[in-house]
Amino acid sequence: MSEVGFGDRLQAAFQQFGHLCVGIDPHPFLLNEWEFDDTSVSLREFSLRVIDACVGQVGIIKPQVAFYERHGAKGMEALEYIIRRAREAGLLVISDCKRGDIGSTMEAYAQAWLTPGWNLESDAITVSPYLGSGALSQTVDYALSHNKGVFILAATSNPEAALLQTSQVTQGVHQGKTVAAAMLSDVARWATEATPQNSVGAVLGATLDLPSLGIQPDDYPALPVLAPGFGFQGARVEDAQRLFGNLSTNLIVSETRSVLSAGRDGVVESVTRRAGEVASALA
Repeated sequence: MSEVGFGDRLQAAFQQFGHLCVGIDPHPFLLNEWEFDDTSVSLREFSLRVIDACVGQVGIIKPQVAFYERHGAKGMEALEYIIRRAREAGLLVISDCKRGDIGSTMEAYAQAWLTPGWNLESDAITVSPYLGSGALSQTVDYALSHNKGVFILAATSNPEAALLQTSQVTQGVHQGKTVAAAMLSDVARWATEATPQNSVGAVLGATLDLPSLGIQPDDYPALPVLAPGFGFQGARVEDAQRLFGNLSTNLIVSETRSVLSAGRDGVVESVTRRAGEVASALA
C-alpha cells in the first residue's frame, strides 16, 4: 500500500504534469476510427496505445469501466491489465465505475477497486451518492484507510439530471439547498475533515452553470474536482477559472474524444499539445 495519501499523489501529478486527465472510453465508433475491431483484444491494444501516449505527458487517466464490462470476462481482464500497466508506468488511475448502493454493498465495491494488490486496484473511483451520501461512508472510510481516492457525483451535465439535482432539500442540515449543493457540501466536509485530506473530491460537469444549481464555487474549499465536459463537449479550458473559481485550484480537466479523435497515428502529438494547453490555462 502506498504510504502517501491520494490527495498528495494528486498534487504531485499536478505539479509535474499539469491538470489534464485523459479519459479512455473505447466506444465502438472510436475503435473503428482507430481501425480496430470491437473486441476485447482491440480494447487492450487501443488502451495500451493511449497509455503509451500519456506516459511522461500527463499524470492521470480515467478508463470508463462500462466499455470493458460490455465485453464480459475478457473485457474485464483487459481492464485489469491496462490498469496495472498504467499504474506501473506512474500514472494515477481513476476508474470511472460510478458505483452507487447501500453501505455494505458499497464497501464491497470499494474492496474490489481499491484494495492494494487486487486485480482492479485503482488510485481512485467515481461513485454516485443518490442513495444518500451517508451510504458512501464505508466507501470513503475504506478508501482513506488505504490511501485511495473517491470522486462523488455532485452535479452532472446530462439533461436528465437537472430535475433531481436542482430540487431543494426539505429537511436536515442541508435544508433549503439544492440536492447538488448538498452533495457538494458533504464532499467538502469529507475532503477537509478526513485524514488524509483532499482524497475525496466531487464530479462537476464543466458545461454546467453552477450558480443555477445553487452552487457558488467560491463558497467551497479548494477540494479536488473531476470535471468532464472540456473539449469535444464544449467547455473551454481557458474559462476554467471563471467557471470553477476557487474550485479550479485542484481541478482535473477530463477529456476523451477531443484528444483521442486524432487517431492512433496522431494521439501522441494530441496528448502532448493538449497537456501543454491545459497546463498554461491553469498556471
